[in-house]
Amino acid sequence: MSEKQIIALFDEWNAALKSGDPKQVAALYETNGILLPTVSNKVRHNRAEVEDYFVQFLAKGPQGTIDEANVRTFGECAINSGVYTFSFNDGSTVQARYTFVYRWNGQRWLIVEHHSSKMPE
Repeated sequence: MSEKQIIALFDEWNAALKSGDPKQVAALYETNGILLPTVSNKVRHNRAEVEDYFVQFLAKGPQGTIDEANVRTFGECAINSGVYTFSFNDGSTVQARYTFVYRWNGQRWLIVEHHSSKMPE
């Protein structure tokens, strides 16, 4: 898997955000995928909890842009970590550090771990 292909997984995730459908976003996560979200203190432990988070998040009309990506691949696992910025319908923005860990399940790459934390400064 090339770096470009792994970064394209973010584009797929961002397109799911634009759909406004939490189920479409949650479908990109493993059934037991973990989400440590940017704007919630609650860790999400599975697809249903991930979907629940995105109900509120998508209501804000988020649009993500990668500012810096660092991709590494290890067989059936790939990691994309760096910095992204979200803009929202109300004109606000938030910059955050992110890590997406993907696993190839034999058919497609799914998110097994997603950590996103607002920049401290």
